[in-house]
Amino acid sequence: MSLSRRQFGTAISAAAITAAYGRPGWAQAPLVIKLSHVVAADTPKGKGSIKFKELAEQYTGGKAKVEVYQNSTLYKDKEEVEALQLGAVQLLAPSTAKFAPLGAKEFEALDLPFLFANDDQYAKVLGGDVGKYLFSKLESKGITGLGFWDNGFHMITSNKPVITPADLQGLKVRISGSKIADQYFRLCGAIPQILAFSEVYQSMQTGVVDAGENTPSNVLTQKFYEVQKHITIAQHAHLQYAVIANSKFWSGLPPDMKAPLEKAMAEATAYTNDIARKENIDALAEMKKFGKNEFHVLDDAQRKVLRTAMQPTYTWAEGRVGKEVLDILAKATAV
Repeated sequence: MSLSRRQFGTAISAAAITAAYGRPGWAQAPLVIKLSHVVAADTPKGKGSIKFKELAEQYTGGKAKVEVYQNSTLYKDKEEVEALQLGAVQLLAPSTAKFAPLGAKEFEALDLPFLFANDDQYAKVLGGDVGKYLFSKLESKGITGLGFWDNGFHMITSNKPVITPADLQGLKVRISGSKIADQYFRLCGAIPQILAFSEVYQSMQTGVVDAGENTPSNVLTQKFYEVQKHITIAQHAHLQYAVIANSKFWSGLPPDMKAPLEKAMAEATAYTNDIARKENIDALAEMKKFGKNEFHVLDDAQRKVLRTAMQPTYTWAEGRVGKEVLDILAKATAV
């Protein structure tokens, strides 16, 4: 663990929670729950976090106070999961690629190219047995999975038109850290670069990277469209976040606190997933108003060429994430 005690502060133990709520006068000291994430407040995840805060405080009658830290104001990408395990933060909503370093590489299978046919299929798959299976891989890490928050399909933003796999040849493409994404871009001749989300705008502006993959809402709120002229809509991969909790904290909540917090999380998850599609549609419309970008919408034939180029990722992924999760996903996405 690399975080210092000053950085992560004092962890809240299950015993401390129980003791706090057993004392007279506890209402004067509400339970503080820190929820950290790395994107802006006006993204689907940002809005979902605020919705959870509102509902959690309402349903607990003020017994809980949720502090939302957005845009990496509390922890950088690489620090946040470690902070959760240490108890410095109680809730996170990281991209699913963040779990591979913990030994839960199965989550990276969700990054496979052209895995989901559309948003409806994604929602059905993650809301069923696949989601439960993946969350079970976090239990031994001291992490409890609470839900998946949708953010839609990736676009490719770049300094030059990207229509065919050959157009990616030699481009330095920012990725979030997924080994799957690293592989499918390398198959197209690109050079993947791992950068913290908060560093991407400047890196695009200064030419440290030539391209990136992000959802429309993230491209808009982070203003990547200002520094990348070309936007390719290929729907080649999907971005989702897993809302997770420190297991000791979550399991240590007394029933009269846990039930309303679970209700708040369920409703915030439904809210986030409902608005994700609309947010992406609205984001595209807003960027088109900017008037300085060139949009390239790949047709079926062009998508097939890109899919074929990236397809060997599936064979490679078996050694990375395991055959079990690939078989589970194949069955779930076949219907």
